[in-house]
Amino acid sequence: VQLQASGGGAVEAGGSLTLSCKASGRTFTNYGVAWFRQAPGKDREFIASIHWSGTRTFYVDSVKGRFTVSRDNVQMTAWLQMNVLKPEDTAVYYCHAHTVLDYSGTLIDGEDYWGKGTQVTVSS
Repeated sequence: VQLQASGGGAVEAGGSLTLSCKASGRTFTNYGVAWFRQAPGKDREFIASIHWSGTRTFYVDSVKGRFTVSRDNVQMTAWLQMNVLKPEDTAVYYCHAHTVLDYSGTLIDGEDYWGKGTQVTVSS
């Protein structure tokens, strides 16, 4: 499956952005979707995921209550709505399709695919 992430940009602290992840190729409902981010000089960080059905979501503590992940299987698109952005949210954001992912963001079975990242910059 091919993934195309978009929607990044520069915002001030407290602002909002919505990232999109458009899938093509394979059956979208075969895959859960996760969002990762990588800040300069840091490892890639798992931040949120959504089950293929859209009925279950997971967020790490640093984004819980501020970020919302959603998907539309007909449009083959997932979104990451980011509110109350903070300077520490500055990173390149990646969408990720997977068959089975654990709550640390580790693929534990099957296959996975990455989209190219989109830059989010939050100024104070």
